[in-house]
Amino acid sequence: MDLSLNEDQILIQDMARKFAESELAPVAERLDQEGDRERFLDNLKQLAELGFMGLNIDADYGGTEAGTVVFSLAVTEIARACASTAVTVSVTNMVAEVIQAIGSEEQKQRYLPKICSGEYPAGGFCLTETTAGSDPSGMRTSAVLDGDEWVLNGAKQFITSGEYAGVFVVWAVTDPSQPRGKGISCFLVERDAPGLTISKAEKKMGQHASATNEVLFENCRIPRDALMGELNQGFRIAVGELAGGRIGIGSLALGVGLAAMDYARTYLTERQQFGQPLSDFQGLQWMLADAYTDLEAARLLLMSAADRKEKGLPFSKEASMAKLFTSEKANKACYSALQLLGGYGYIKEFPLERYARDVRITSIYEGTSEIQRVIIARELLREIS
Repeated sequence: MDLSLNEDQILIQDMARKFAESELAPVAERLDQEGDRERFLDNLKQLAELGFMGLNIDADYGGTEAGTVVFSLAVTEIARACASTAVTVSVTNMVAEVIQAIGSEEQKQRYLPKICSGEYPAGGFCLTETTAGSDPSGMRTSAVLDGDEWVLNGAKQFITSGEYAGVFVVWAVTDPSQPRGKGISCFLVERDAPGLTISKAEKKMGQHASATNEVLFENCRIPRDALMGELNQGFRIAVGELAGGRIGIGSLALGVGLAAMDYARTYLTERQQFGQPLSDFQGLQWMLADAYTDLEAARLLLMSAADRKEKGLPFSKEASMAKLFTSEKANKACYSALQLLGGYGYIKEFPLERYARDVRITSIYEGTSEIQRVIIARELLREIS
């Protein structure tokens, strides 16, 4: 098995790293503490112009056609500098991939170039509801056909980039008579659709620069041809796209975990106690060894899942394994790094407390760690049934 990257993959990874170091890292703390919508959106626009908003999208629609492996590499590099930017890139790519996978040719031509070019700062993935989080099949948002229009009613919760998105992929119940998880369809809803309202951004523990909003649909009227894919077959699509999204979130977690440990490693060589550098103490060396070993294992799991997706092989189990392991180990790495800095790790002047806040959500969104275990176990048992 050849685990080395090809020339194009290395080139794009390097481009992501350089942009993150020069444009994202210098402002990440300020965006976290003070906010700067204009600068955040400018960074997104620059990333789009570099091709990072359509990494797995065909060139005919303005995409990069770089593949899932590059998507994972890029999100990791961006997350090392700014987790808020990384999650926006990850979700926007996921929205674009949904449209490419099941959209009509007209829908692809209409929306994908706007996402890939940055004309739309972001895309919104509207699945979660207050009563349908880990179990999205329990959604209540409805869509009823009225002449040549669909009328949507309901609310979607915790929508990344809600206030920035130019278009939303929205799931709604179109046939309530069908069993749970059936009778759900997928729609494309533009930001200015009548009856669509974006609530104010949630106040979160971390990833402050990334807007997370409730999206409300109150007799929201959209064209009949806004239906994407087959009627009443949308839930299967959602489940499939979430698997790809888990590669993105795992990659984000890896980036934050690496950033935390890299900072702590440098600190250990500079800080002295008992007349010698902290890096001379074996106990702290072992903490470094364990954390970097876990993160390297996480990277390999992510590459395996990304490679399988890129080759068109089943990857749901592998994506859940990668997301579960990486998010849990990245959380542990951030807290280990904070511990290595001692009291300084708890001070906002140092980035460790931000990393610890930013990484915490990665074991929750795109499916909690508990849900990942359910998926993994189900797939393992299915293999022998």
